[in-house]
Parts: sequence; C-alpha cells; structure tokens
Amino acid sequence: MGINRRQILSASAALFVSGWSLPQLARAAESAAVVALDKSRLIYLTPVVSGGKASKCHGEVWFVHHKSEVFVSTQTRAWRAEAIRRGFSGAKIWIGEFGVWKRAENRYLSAPFLRLEGKLETDAALNEEVLTQFGKKYSKEWSSWGPRFRDGLADGSRVMLRYRVAS
Repeated sequence: MGINRRQILSASAALFVSGWSLPQLARAAESAAVVALDKSRLIYLTPVVSGGKASKCHGEVWFVHHKSEVFVSTQTRAWRAEAIRRGFSGAKIWIGEFGVWKRAENRYLSAPFLRLEGKLETDAALNEEVLTQFGKKYSKEWSSWGPRFRDGLADGSRVMLRYRVAS
C-alpha cells in the first residue's frame, strides 16, 4: 500500500486534528485507492524488482477488481508476467486514467496507488469467472477483445495475473 504527497498532507492535518494513528492513516489511504479501483477503467502497473524499486517498464492496462483482488490478462511474454515467473512478485499500481503512460508525462504518479503481490493464475474456472467480469466492465470493447483474451488463455499466448494488496 502506498500514499502519495497529497494524501500525506491531507492525512497529516487529519492526524493532528483527530489524533489518528499511522496504521489508521495507512488504512484510510488504502481504502481511497480501493474505491478508486472500482471507478477506474485503467491502472498503471509496474513490477517491483531488486531492492524494492519499481521497474522501468510501466504500462496502462485493463483490469478487474474481483473479490478484493486485481486481475490482469496479459501476453505471456510481457515483462509483467515474466517478472512474476522470475520471482519478482511485487508490483505497484497507480489508479486512474491518464492515457498511454509514455505520453502521460508522469501525471499518473499523483494518482492513488497500491503495492501488490502477484502470481500467475491458472485455475480455469476462476479465469472464466474473471473474464465474465472483464466482459461486463469493458462491454463496448469485449466483442473484439473477449475472444482474444479467452483464446489466448486457452492457447498459452496470454496469462492471467492475480494480485492482492501487499501487507
């Protein structure tokens, strides 16, 4: 879980006025990020590599927030999938819509964010349940992308990544 500069300033004032503890403050920031997950169509995701640093490889991706976890379907060879296979299960996401990350001029860095732990999800029944949620969330695009996601998971060209909030 992470807190951005704006949240720190606001929370510091609240901490002073209300007497909140730091764990309460952290939960409040996490809650704001979780609420943002349910409103956003995109997240900006980066694997966390050696030393806890964010990878230089970022990407804006479709996602589903399902049963308190974040699911992403991606190409098998994508760095976010490869990072998990190599043991870098940590990830950081910024929540919001700022366009293609390379052109977003780091605006997404001011968005609510979470630190996550990821794994490859191979349970076919769960993947189908998640794909149904993708179809509801991205209904306008799903007639084109749904078969690509489904077929890709079936033939191995895509994987499902499953993330939970890191403790």
